Amino acid sequence: MTIHIPVLMDEVLDGLNLSPDSIIVDGTLGGTGHAVAILKLLGPSGRLIAFDRDPLPIELAVEKIDDPRATFIHSNYADVPEYLKQLEIEHVDGVLLDLGLSSDQLADRDRGFSFQSDGDLDLRFDPLEGDAAWRIINRLSEKHLADIIYQFGEERLSRRIARKICLVRQDTTIKSASALAKIVRSCVPRSKNHSIDPATRTFQALRIAVNEELKWVQVAMNRMPDILSPQGRLAVISFHSLEDRIVKQSIVKDDRLENLTKKPIQASEEELLENPRSRSAKLRVAKRI
Repeated sequence: MTIHIPVLMDEVLDGLNLSPDSIIVDGTLGGTGHAVAILKLLGPSGRLIAFDRDPLPIELAVEKIDDPRATFIHSNYADVPEYLKQLEIEHVDGVLLDLGLSSDQLADRDRGFSFQSDGDLDLRFDPLEGDAAWRIINRLSEKHLADIIYQFGEERLSRRIARKICLVRQDTTIKSASALAKIVRSCVPRSKNHSIDPATRTFQALRIAVNEELKWVQVAMNRMPDILSPQGRLAVISFHSLEDRIVKQSIVKDDRLENLTKKPIQASEEELLENPRSRSAKLRVAKRI
């Protein structure tokens, strides 16, 4: 069962410009919301190939969606071209990348995405790939930690946070999300907007670092145009400025693509009321020339 609410649903479907026989790639399956909506618009000859680095959404989709038009693959979205070759698909008509963290991941208290979690501070999308975040914060030098928190979290108090982490870990291993959140909150004054937790930027930074998220966004933006058929659409939803900058610059500079969104599409007032997490979502759409 999923609790995730997909963002910008109508805008995504409009941007993909679906026809009944479209072949669509959903590179970030998540809670399956976009995937289910896409399948509803496809005809008998249409096809959806969905990917996710996190094995849990793939398992959920296999149980939930019994549809011969759908294929679910546990892999990084940057690997889409290789899998399409295996499926003997040369080009697709649309690609969707929703780069946000799903509500299902936030609710999983065993993986550390929630600040309140007493489980291990893992933060990996694929639990079998790379090092868990808690290992990183207990191993890296103070300078390296500060650089990660500043670069990927845009946290101006990164040095203070890194210093406190290194001080605490002298006496005890920092292993849970709640323990790290407590450390960060002791270093960062709560803003006037109390809805934003002081630990938000630090957790974002560690998650990006652990999963190499910005690297894979750049790789995907370089590779996706080649798998699109002429007039095929690329739709990307980002949730913070670092991702959005990569997406925007990649589209503008790529002579294989026509930029269809001079400004990013954002949630309507109605959607914001129904799903406050959509506030930071930005959708950019491009067309293969």
